Amino acid sequence: MSAKFHVKALLEKEDGAVTVDWVVLSAAIIGIGLLVLMPIAFSTTNATNDVSAYVGGVPVGYGN
Repeated sequence: MSAKFHVKALLEKEDGAVTVDWVVLSAAIIGIGLLVLMPIAFSTTNATNDVSAYVGGVPVGYGN
């Protein structure tokens, strides 16, 4: 087999192009997921701090 045949076969393969498409698609999905989940994560932290402050201020004692 000649080198010309190998070069032609290499140029006709599309496996690498499909892999690149999947990598780009996966990166886009992960990026969108992070954009959506970041505000939720920060609001959860604020809610946790609010609950902690409330519970910390509740008096605990015998007979109440």
